[in-house]
Amino acid sequence: LDVNMPQILACGGDLKSTFCLTKGRLALLSQHLGDLDNAPTMEHYRNTVDHFCRFFAVKPEIIAHDLHPDYHSTRYALTLDVPKIAVQHHHAHIASCMAENRISGPVIGVASDGTGYGTDGHIWGGEFLIADYKDFRRAMHLACVPLPGGDAAVRRPGRMALSYLVHSSLLSPLSSLLPEDESYAVKMQIERGLNAPLTSSMGRLFDAVSALLGICSEVTYEGQAAIELEAKSNGPTDCTYDFDIIEDEIDVRPMMREIVEEIRRGTPIGTISSTFHSTVAEMVLRVCHSIREETGLNQVALSGGVFQNVLLLGMTLERLKSSGFEVFRHSAVPCNDGGISLGQAAIAAGRFTR
Repeated sequence: LDVNMPQILACGGDLKSTFCLTKGRLALLSQHLGDLDNAPTMEHYRNTVDHFCRFFAVKPEIIAHDLHPDYHSTRYALTLDVPKIAVQHHHAHIASCMAENRISGPVIGVASDGTGYGTDGHIWGGEFLIADYKDFRRAMHLACVPLPGGDAAVRRPGRMALSYLVHSSLLSPLSSLLPEDESYAVKMQIERGLNAPLTSSMGRLFDAVSALLGICSEVTYEGQAAIELEAKSNGPTDCTYDFDIIEDEIDVRPMMREIVEEIRRGTPIGTISSTFHSTVAEMVLRVCHSIREETGLNQVALSGGVFQNVLLLGMTLERLKSSGFEVFRHSAVPCNDGGISLGQAAIAAGRFTR
């Protein structure tokens, strides 16, 4: 790192889990530890933390952990008799990118992923932040939609497609998305707000489009719907769908209506997929332009698992760089949740020295 750090243990997230110890100018990230929602993995996590602390002679002065109260990593952090700092998930993503690239900020942070606990209690994931190592402001985000059934909507992308269609007042193409009884139950969840938390997740938007195009209806591994949607694309394009920016929200209802019309016209799936990816890249550009006009900031940090999508990343980088932005991304640390422990540590150090 480019600054000396206090001795910190940053506990990371719950999926693709890593932790990070800091000592002087070293950030010591653990190996990939996996999903902590598993007793043997959690025991291995605890043992590995103890091993790293002994091996590198670190006695943490600060514990950093995710804001989510039910993360196993958070629960572990709360058992430790050391001062603690809770760090919002997407702030950690952006700080991780900043620390890896040795920039101090503030930056325009584009954090796009599947799930992260927001400061308003909703599920975030399509976020545009103005961030440094001490604090952040949520400048803009995807408009929230219901996540019907919670984790069930992650496993069954048709649920997210239905949620976006209801949100967009488009009910005609539902017959093939879900079985009739499941479709009825999901609509009731959406209408009544039963087990349907709100989410601004970019990952769930990718899931919805993948299901709508008939690409992926059942997820058997993480990110499957988005991965298969990218694989079906025809590659980069300049074509885009419409979307609106209303105050601090990105409204994708115009895009969903256009996609449904494209399906009705028989437009090839690969063309729709490419145009969708291009539209998301255009969203990033337009929002970053808006934030630059407001703040004068020109540095953009890209983080979050959605940016593992090579097609999206390439089109986003091209647009931002062509518009004069200085863009930073990950190369040594994962852009997904495997990298947030570094961001948590950097933020804890920033707040500790405030």
